Amino acid sequence: MSSLSEKTDVSASAPARTFILDDQVQHLLRRAHQRASSIFLSVLADAQLTPTQFFALARLHETGRLSQNRLGRLAAMDPATIQGVIRRLQERGLIERLPDPNDRRRMLLSLSPLGQETVSGLLADAKTIGGEIMAPLSPEEQDQFMALLRKLV
Repeated sequence: MSSLSEKTDVSASAPARTFILDDQVQHLLRRAHQRASSIFLSVLADAQLTPTQFFALARLHETGRLSQNRLGRLAAMDPATIQGVIRRLQERGLIERLPDPNDRRRMLLSLSPLGQETVSGLLADAKTIGGEIMAPLSPEEQDQFMALLRKLV
């Protein structure tokens, strides 16, 4: 297979010649996400949790009982995604559905004892993941990067 530099279409339009994929923020963010996901999956492989499953568990660990809708918003997941995540976590016995004492029509989610034990056991590894992701940056760059990411989201 030829490399990009070996095979350049000289008949490409001017806009195509000025669009360099490796200079596009969306492409770099996607690549950074791939790297972060790969590190996550390698560090937490034994837990057999996807990043979205872990984030839902971690949010429940932080907040306690929540409605599915609220958990989805706090974990930045759309309704269809959070529904599937919750179903799989419940099937594994990591979360429980409890009736809302203030609204009989609504169910609240909370960590089961197994879920609490699982999350508590993974928190140190989760911090390791962040450290590995940020390792190429100096401490000052890490602070700046986190501040900029918070502005973006």
